[in-house]
Amino acid sequence: MFHGAAREVTGSCHIVHVGQSAVALDFGLFQGHRSEANDKNLALPFTPEHLSAVILSHAHLDHAGRLPVLARFGFNRPVYSTPATRDLCAIMLADAARLAQRDAEYLARRNRPVVAPLYDERDVARLMPHFKCVPYDTPVAVAPGIRATFLDAGHILGSASVVFECSENGRTRRLVYSGDIGRRGLPIIRDPHPPNGADAVIMESTYGDRDHISIADMPAQLARVVRDTAARGGRVFIPAFAVGRAQELLHDLHALRRSGAIPPIPIVLDSPLAIAATSVFAAHREDADLGEPLVRAVRDFLSFEGLELTQDVEASKALNLRTGPMIIIAGSGMVEGGRILHHLLRGTPDPRNTILIVGFMAENTLGRRIVERRPALRILGEEVPLRAHVEILNGYSAHADRGELHDWVRAVRGAGARDLPVFLVHGEAGAQDAFAARLRGDGFSVTTPERGSVYAV
Repeated sequence: MFHGAAREVTGSCHIVHVGQSAVALDFGLFQGHRSEANDKNLALPFTPEHLSAVILSHAHLDHAGRLPVLARFGFNRPVYSTPATRDLCAIMLADAARLAQRDAEYLARRNRPVVAPLYDERDVARLMPHFKCVPYDTPVAVAPGIRATFLDAGHILGSASVVFECSENGRTRRLVYSGDIGRRGLPIIRDPHPPNGADAVIMESTYGDRDHISIADMPAQLARVVRDTAARGGRVFIPAFAVGRAQELLHDLHALRRSGAIPPIPIVLDSPLAIAATSVFAAHREDADLGEPLVRAVRDFLSFEGLELTQDVEASKALNLRTGPMIIIAGSGMVEGGRILHHLLRGTPDPRNTILIVGFMAENTLGRRIVERRPALRILGEEVPLRAHVEILNGYSAHADRGELHDWVRAVRGAGARDLPVFLVHGEAGAQDAFAARLRGDGFSVTTPERGSVYAV
């Protein structure tokens, strides 16, 4: 049963029924138009007692962000994840609750329409004791008739693809859920580990219609953007997911500073969540790519001269009182909340500045409107002209492109049936249709489920 990320990117939620058991694969936030997204987020497709367990692929909010809503409505079953995913969720979900409350208060003070937060920190506290941590490559019985194994998806720290062995009436079927598939060669994170063999696959398709620029080219492109903006006397604003993207950017900026490829301007990580997430990276070095040269060369590759960390709101506000070039990395990744909104409210009208987009922006998000270079943007209820430069470096995407996605699912199929059933999720219609055509040309049996659809395997 497909209840989210069906013909769209956000709101990942799929239910697998085996006998009397029902497990949810992720329970993520819908993102986009606030009122529409809020209605979707509040509409639970099942009652909490209906579920035997939740299997969580990774900590990004479009996959994990609605879990506290379940807790608010009485959910008390296990949430299975890798240890790093659990630790990231502890900080990310609490941060999401705080940010939603602060944004609501900010809009209320300005007499703007306010959407009540979905949950608060008490709901997050109710949820966290239900997490059950499972290391990679370790099978675990998650419900009667269902055994799960996490494999490294190479997307963010702790991210997993999941292999389910589903047994009913004396027969066992092997279902693979891709989660979000990463890219080969990403800094910090290990390469994806595709499962071997399946009877059916539920697979993401975010970039199913395009190829990325080489990851190897990204540091040079990043250096160019920084140099050009600094020469204009402007600032580089980088909306970034606090987990994964922020650390990858810091890795490359650190290396560029060491080599002298960028001027010695301040680099500000204006995200308490990203700062906390960086500490989770340090606590889970067993999941990192220890083959990276910078990781080997320095003890703490995410700490270097020129890097400033702003924890409190007053320090963040003070950045707007300073003059001169700087780089500001702040959340959220799709520019739908957080401190980046306040920086863009002031910085977007200035043609000296650059807004640097380093990841996918879903439909109906402010990030997508920036990518489309709309002449004016509505930010925190105010209309501001977009005069800043917009640069897009999709090579930093943590999602596999169409070639990498195709390689991944071919590896899953291996020597198995050529017409392996594949259900495409987590992608906009155009990307899914293009990727579906490509897979059908390779013999796969492909379905693009609509929200609410049900299929038997």
